[in-house]
Amino acid sequence: MEQLEFFKIPNPCISVCESNNRGYCKGCLRSREERQQWFTYNDAEKKEVLRLCIQRRRKIQMVHLSNMQAVDAATIVEPELDFD
Repeated sequence: MEQLEFFKIPNPCISVCESNNRGYCKGCLRSREERQQWFTYNDAEKKEVLRLCIQRRRKIQMVHLSNMQAVDAATIVEPELDFD
């Protein structure tokens, strides 16, 4: 049996309508198709799109964190100790 939905699933758009290099919106991380079809999707399809957006955001955050750690590691300067 399907659970009743009492609240409308909100559109994840945050009015940052620009695509990244992979074709996803930089604001909500939906694909072009997902943005265009949002109002035709049923609740289950909308939930799946939101799940995918969360997954995409986590992946971007992991890449960003990894890049930051690489930069930090590259900028660590070991002090020169002179024991003479």
